[in-house]
Amino acid sequence: MIASSEPACRTCGRSLQGVQVSASRRSGTTDELGPDEPERDNSDGSDLLAALLDGMDAALCAFDADGVVTHWNREAERILGWSADEAVGRRGLAGWAVRSADAEEVEGRLLSAMDAPGRQVHEFALLTKDGGRVLVRTQSAAVRGPDGKPAGVYCAFSEVHAQIDLERSIALSEALFEDASWGVVLVDVDLRPAVVNAHAAKALGTGRTSVLGRPLGELLAQGVEELESALQHVLAEGAPPAPAEVWVTVRTSEGERRRCWRSGFLRLASPLAEEPVPLGVGWLFQDVTEAKQAEQEASLLRFRTQQLHRASRAAAECEDPAEAATVHLDFALAGFADHALIDRVAGGALTDTETEGPVRLVRVAATPSGAPGPSKLADRAGLPVRYAEGHPALQCVERVGALRASAGAASPEQAREWALVRQWPPDAVHALCAVLRSRGRTLGVVTFLRGAGRSAFERSDAMYAEDVAVRIAAALDLAGLSDEE
Repeated sequence: MIASSEPACRTCGRSLQGVQVSASRRSGTTDELGPDEPERDNSDGSDLLAALLDGMDAALCAFDADGVVTHWNREAERILGWSADEAVGRRGLAGWAVRSADAEEVEGRLLSAMDAPGRQVHEFALLTKDGGRVLVRTQSAAVRGPDGKPAGVYCAFSEVHAQIDLERSIALSEALFEDASWGVVLVDVDLRPAVVNAHAAKALGTGRTSVLGRPLGELLAQGVEELESALQHVLAEGAPPAPAEVWVTVRTSEGERRRCWRSGFLRLASPLAEEPVPLGVGWLFQDVTEAKQAEQEASLLRFRTQQLHRASRAAAECEDPAEAATVHLDFALAGFADHALIDRVAGGALTDTETEGPVRLVRVAATPSGAPGPSKLADRAGLPVRYAEGHPALQCVERVGALRASAGAASPEQAREWALVRQWPPDAVHALCAVLRSRGRTLGVVTFLRGAGRSAFERSDAMYAEDVAVRIAAALDLAGLSDEE
């Protein structure tokens, strides 16, 4: 607030020596004119100057070379309670605006500005009209006449706490845009970045200046609609009550990166307007991708562990071991795959030394391919499935380990043909085969299939499939022992 007082005071520099503004007119003091200067009507200039002084946010008073108060604006009256009529014309501040014991020191510090270059900053206590004391911070500077000699002093002051609040706000703003460990972006009403700090620029994969004024769609490959919708909501309704987690895909020189940003939004309005005028949105965000991924993985692990536990309890109640195998399969499908198949080695289980001749597989159970439903046991005809050489299920038996396969980026027609050739449901796009092992022998293969709406199987999925395969293999081994008996 004090900084805004300097231009107005420069405007009033001439009045300190010659022309008194309306505040001094109200005190009854007459305007002084030079000896050779003709009298002229300067009411328009005086009224304008008085309006400027009274409209200032900072309190202002001025002294002539003798220490007489020549100017006193409305903000000074608000802070101390003394009106312009009561203040203008007094010599010094002793006894009314400053304690008599402190007056000599205070006035000396203020009037010393006439002989010092630039502005001087001081802090001291002033008296209010009702006898109270208020700590103020002042900026004083000399006012020079036409001959360049000091003609007086102007003093702009404000309450210390108000000045400190302003300085804190400025310091906070500068720290946010320089040293903050999270992203800070000011977005204008057109939803384009206006100011970006270093952390946000790095997260967006670009420089601080190159991002300014660009649409968000040029910076983000995915998540733009959700982010712009949030910004528009803040402009219209105000800040949301809690942070929001927004998933975006950022375009960078190294390619696209999927990120999760925990974002907070603040609507910015102009403090100078009578009614709030939106200036844009303050967007603060922090990258929580690693934490969210870890949280999702932990949640998925808990769910799969619960499914294995439930499946074991349900399978324990099945009299038919083959039915228990389908129970394990059905529980495993939840949130994991769309279809599943169980194939058993024809002619009995294979030991690790039995490698002669081709391996043939017989269908034991499968999930319905047309509509969702529980797995069903296949007929007992025992006819081998027509798997071509190199089929993933056959490779899984030969390798005695899990195997993943995918149609990749094939067109829908090509993906359909890919699935049909492998004797899988036509909507299958991703496959995961896990070998069925029990008592050191290979019993068969369990195959999990996903459609186009799901992602490809990952290594963690293979580990889960192997856990399920162990339980299915134990049930099938028990079913084989029952058949032998």
